[in-house]
Amino acid sequence: MPGPREAWSTSDRALAAGKLMLAWVALLWLLEVVDVATGHALDRFGITPREPSELTDVVPSAFVHFGFAHLVSNTLPLLVLGFLAALSGLRRFLLVCALIILVDGLGVWLISPAHTNTAGASGLVFGLFGFLLVTGFVERRPWGILAGVLIAAIWGGSILSGLAPTQTGISWQGHLLGLLAGVAAAFAFRRRAATLTWEERS
Repeated sequence: MPGPREAWSTSDRALAAGKLMLAWVALLWLLEVVDVATGHALDRFGITPREPSELTDVVPSAFVHFGFAHLVSNTLPLLVLGFLAALSGLRRFLLVCALIILVDGLGVWLISPAHTNTAGASGLVFGLFGFLLVTGFVERRPWGILAGVLIAAIWGGSILSGLAPTQTGISWQGHLLGLLAGVAAAFAFRRRAATLTWEERS
């Protein structure tokens, strides 16, 4: 009888992660097409700080964008970082994303400047970057550490620039909160020591 680790191969995980992220990105593009076609009616799902009615937009705001240029800037990093994070398991990945989106959205609602409207997947992108950056160290997994180092080398410069408060038209607060939420998720959802296979237990 195969053990639990044998029932879900690396190729199975990669295929499932790829399908999930392609579907996720496709949904974002579909929503932006609808937004443009309706005269940007979906922009109202962005977060306006400290208005109680806006709390219902904490989750939807991560799925809408202010134009295709905004969406394009998030598409590739979300696709790549999401795929890498989802390789560790879809259930865990969805929990990580839920935590990042909720913490980031609530934080934006609390601390962003008044009369602003914040939306987009960049908070999640920064969160996934933070998660992948530290999860290998948290779990003491060599391959995870190597992945974190490579991700930092590739994406680190753009991530740091996105945290600069001097940039206009960019929610550095949302970026910073997303990054911190991703680091927290690496601790909250860290994997325990691998369980024994069926043969090892018998």
